[in-house]
Amino acid sequence: MALDLRNCKSCGRAYQYDGNNYCTRCRKDSEEAYTKVKEYLYDNPGASVGEVSEATEVEEKLILKFLREGRLEIRDEHNFFLDCERCGVAIKSGRFCDKCTHEMANEFRSAVAPQKKEEPKKSEDSKKSQRMYVNVKRDK
Repeated sequence: MALDLRNCKSCGRAYQYDGNNYCTRCRKDSEEAYTKVKEYLYDNPGASVGEVSEATEVEEKLILKFLREGRLEIRDEHNFFLDCERCGVAIKSGRFCDKCTHEMANEFRSAVAPQKKEEPKKSEDSKKSQRMYVNVKRDK
């Protein structure tokens, strides 16, 4: 079995690909950053992205990534929102609004579902023409 080596999207180091685009070191660092952000938000629920970034020393870009992944959610009292990547409406977490999520799910389902072909109805004449006749010799 051949090794599938790839470069980490974050640091550029080569690593054995395991379905994730980041090496184990960068994933560990990301998880530690997520834990810092989550704990800070637990203690300071009204904090903005800038405040969280400054207090935890985690880049705003990474915090926004956590929001896009749905791991964090913007509270109701904030005037900061993410945009749906499909229609642009304001959302609190993830990449797509509920409407677009449902529409895309329906589109995927219809694309994957087997299409029923309508078979042309056979007329009586065409049925007769498709019969097979066999000559049978009988002993007398």
